[in-house]
Amino acid sequence: MIGIDFGFGPLEHEFWRLMFVMTRIGAALFAAPLFGASAVPAQVRVVMTGALAVLVCAWTPVVAPVAILSLPGLVTVAGEVLIGVALGFVLQLAFAAPVMGAELIGAGMGMSIAASADPVNGAHSAMFGQYFTVVMTVLFFAIGAHLDWISLLVDSYRTFPPGAAWFSPARLHLIDRFAGEMFIAGLGIALPVAVLLLVVHIVTGVVGRSAPALNLFALGLPAGVLAGIAAMIVSAPLITDRLADLAHGALAQAALLLAK
Repeated sequence: MIGIDFGFGPLEHEFWRLMFVMTRIGAALFAAPLFGASAVPAQVRVVMTGALAVLVCAWTPVVAPVAILSLPGLVTVAGEVLIGVALGFVLQLAFAAPVMGAELIGAGMGMSIAASADPVNGAHSAMFGQYFTVVMTVLFFAIGAHLDWISLLVDSYRTFPPGAAWFSPARLHLIDRFAGEMFIAGLGIALPVAVLLLVVHIVTGVVGRSAPALNLFALGLPAGVLAGIAAMIVSAPLITDRLADLAHGALAQAALLLAK
């Protein structure tokens, strides 16, 4: 086996133990949409990972592999990365659902051309996608979901200590099922506004056929935008409840992934 020894004895052992614990936590924070966003500096993520790793080392008897660079040690490290990425990916799915709903709303209103750089995801998204992302982020922190998620991450070391068998087809099926639920949730967020926009498009189409002299584009686009904004204002409480349910559902799914 290949081991690394700098001759510092117990101090070196605690250092490699800390670095090993930071593997799962760092992978989870990197995959999570909030902590792993491109707008968050890498130094902040490293400090957060180190702080959580110190608490885990103090609370749980985690033992690092004897030789991390050996084949069994690398397999153990890969398992740690897999658990962390899975926990962060669940949050990614929860935050992707409102963005998908916003894309549907923006396309129905004719606002899909209004795209800008999204600093959270590091890509271009519609203006309503950024709005829903901000609302989802505020709700996520307001209900304390970030604390519950970090608690699940810390408790994962008790449920599945390093080297324990975690990866199985059943857990992959849980992630697939949750992804399907997020697609349905995104459609549910866009449904109230999309139905009203469909009615507006039908009315403007009938008016355009009955009065060909009217400019359908000059009439339909403002009507669709105004109707969409009015529908979003009226359905704001419903959309807020749906986003809060998404946050709670993401935490429940993360807890299921860690259940034995």
